[in-house]
Amino acid sequence: MALDKEAQWVFNLIKESGRPQLNTLPHVEGRALFEQTAKVLAPPPAELPRVEDLRIPGPAGDIPARLYAAVNDGKPQPALVFYHGGGWVIGSVESYDPLCRALAKKGNCTVVSIDYRLAPEHKFPAAWEDSVAAFRWIAENAGKLGLDPARLAVGGDSAGGNLSAAVAQAVRADTVKPCYQMLIYPATDMRMGHESHVENAEGYILTRDLISWFVAHYMNSEADKSDPRASPLLLDDLTGQPPAFVLVAGYDPLRDEGIDYAERLNAAGVPVRISRYPGMYHGFFNASGALGNAKHAVEEAAAALRVAFGSF
Repeated sequence: MALDKEAQWVFNLIKESGRPQLNTLPHVEGRALFEQTAKVLAPPPAELPRVEDLRIPGPAGDIPARLYAAVNDGKPQPALVFYHGGGWVIGSVESYDPLCRALAKKGNCTVVSIDYRLAPEHKFPAAWEDSVAAFRWIAENAGKLGLDPARLAVGGDSAGGNLSAAVAQAVRADTVKPCYQMLIYPATDMRMGHESHVENAEGYILTRDLISWFVAHYMNSEADKSDPRASPLLLDDLTGQPPAFVLVAGYDPLRDEGIDYAERLNAAGVPVRISRYPGMYHGFFNASGALGNAKHAVEEAAAALRVAFGSF
């Protein structure tokens, strides 16, 4: 399918702005640039009855988090534990605030957004460790937070999709485990060997060089790339994983590994819904304030959450 006109408009906007590629910058400058531009195409922040900053005990100190509640009636609410994207190097609770508000409101649920440690200051498996610790703490303290432990989902985009899948794998033997996983163009194989990495290597915001920049900051060695905590696709047994919503974009280097993961889940007997946006690019999900496809994608993901939470 041809590149969507909306996507081309975004690419033209970026080109006209003169914004440098993140991989040409020191990581601290890359973070600052992302924070400055992340909300340009985001939706207006939705008003919610409860927004609360949290501090979650983690393996290396407290993990900042933010809770967004669409309903505050005293009854235990379903919740999405959300992990932001950004290649494990950039991104934050603050830059993802509009998206998390939208998911809470449209999903009629609570969202808890996790500010896990970033690389290169904190290399693999630091982000994974924080993400697992955060989910377990939320599960253990669900009652205090006003949440229903039987209706906890995990979800995120890109690196956040990677962490969501890895968390679901890590807690599969826990008493409280995710009832659902929302994986938005997830990174599932750090080895970068799928055909879409070649097909979409240049020209679509997330380039092969940028992915290599992220991976180099996050990984300690080549061996880390084959660790299932970094590459969830490489876990031998995917039986017993929670049902999944997997969204992929056609002009995305991560497209094929997202599809591959969804197909492996399906082969393991896990209910999976794959949503394809063939004319769109990696990152479009965050642009629902400007793009019709992004608005539709957020509404679709939120509807999937409502269905999943309503089935319990």
